[in-house]
Amino acid sequence: MRGGGLLLAAALLALALAGCKRQDMYTQNRVQTWDRSRFFADGLGMRAPVPGTVARESPPPTAPPTVIDAALLARGHQRFDIFCAPCHGRAGDGHGMIVERGFPGPTSFAASPLREAPAARFYAAMTKGYGEMAPFADRIDPPDRWAIVAYIRALQRSQNTVVASLPPADRARLEALK
Repeated sequence: MRGGGLLLAAALLALALAGCKRQDMYTQNRVQTWDRSRFFADGLGMRAPVPGTVARESPPPTAPPTVIDAALLARGHQRFDIFCAPCHGRAGDGHGMIVERGFPGPTSFAASPLREAPAARFYAAMTKGYGEMAPFADRIDPPDRWAIVAYIRALQRSQNTVVASLPPADRARLEALK
């Protein structure tokens, strides 16, 4: 009986070792970047990115818009409400619904350090993340990031403008809203 138990243990060990072969994506047959491939008609293994792909590691630099118009602000407002308002709040005050549920709150965009920050700082924060904020480069296209920056600047001005300093026509429109 003792020899049979030893034989059974040896058989189980052999089966266990046979199952240890790495059979995952690491060891699969694959084509390296510049290798030739018989799979594609052009014989190349490297493929072009899918249209609309946003780079994650080093996004191409995108210049800020030269003209900020109503259409750009409307696009920025829409994108802000989707991507930023859950944490930053719809008014940019740092009191979004995520913060109300216990997550750390971001600084209000109306705060002095952010009012004085260059526009590129907001763009970089969306691209690479900042503090508790995750990067959004894979979710927000570069032109939309600039549209959001323009909308943030509009929010900042709306919250820090003295009503008496507005032109009479703008003051009248504000009074009409009350």
